[in-house]
Amino acid sequence: MTASQSVAGSSSNLRQRVTTALLLAPLVVAAILYLPRELFSLLLGAIVAGGGWEWAAMARLSARGAFLAVLVALLLATWFLLRWPVALPLLLLASLAWWLVAAAWVVRYPASARYWSGSRRLRAAAGFLLLVPPWGALVALHGAGAQGPWLVLLLMLLIWGADSGAYFAGRRWGRERLAPRVSPGKSWQGLWGGLAVALLVALFSMALFPVEIENQLFFIMLCMITVLFSVLGDLTESMFKREAGMKDSGDLLPGHGGLLDRIDSLTAAAPVFVLGTMEVCL
Repeated sequence: MTASQSVAGSSSNLRQRVTTALLLAPLVVAAILYLPRELFSLLLGAIVAGGGWEWAAMARLSARGAFLAVLVALLLATWFLLRWPVALPLLLLASLAWWLVAAAWVVRYPASARYWSGSRRLRAAAGFLLLVPPWGALVALHGAGAQGPWLVLLLMLLIWGADSGAYFAGRRWGRERLAPRVSPGKSWQGLWGGLAVALLVALFSMALFPVEIENQLFFIMLCMITVLFSVLGDLTESMFKREAGMKDSGDLLPGHGGLLDRIDSLTAAAPVFVLGTMEVCL
């Protein structure tokens, strides 16, 4: 491939990414702000189920239908368990524990693959831990009064802003690889660019959104930590894709890959964000 062909391919991919994002973003915003909790939960559950189907293929699970059935059953169980006040904090803490394990796997990859790559049960369990808690976290946050949907939207804007900032900063200044053995395309410069954009999103959202925040400094710190976890979610999916020899989890979304490629950052960010907002907003 010549340099001109590479540039043309990159430009075409960017156009696809932008076009898909422009088509989907208004629909996502409308769903967050205007759907009642039950319909929002159902729509989000369908997206998670689609991501679960892709995960089963990526994790090389032969019984994809069985994995999907168990995933849906866990989502339903979570819906009923969320009626108990103690259920949500326990779910979020369990998710946080999982992501600390995932961080260790990412840092030590490929050496860490010997612990999970050969175990079908561990790969399936990782899928459940990756998909179920963020669904429960977002459902609970969306139903947390009038400001709940706005907080969900703020979370989405944080992730979108960080992703865009990282993409363009990485293309312009990216030199030092963030995790070369997991995702060679990500750089430290991209990470700083993503954090900078996310900080602006947090500041503007605090000023414009109808959300009461008791401790603004803590909330800004929470937003930055949330973005760091979103990067962990992205890297974790990249690690599993690399182990499976896959570039994307699917091809449903032109320029973006599959459903899981679009929600990977959210899977790690949502539980952390909701756990923090319980302290300053809810």
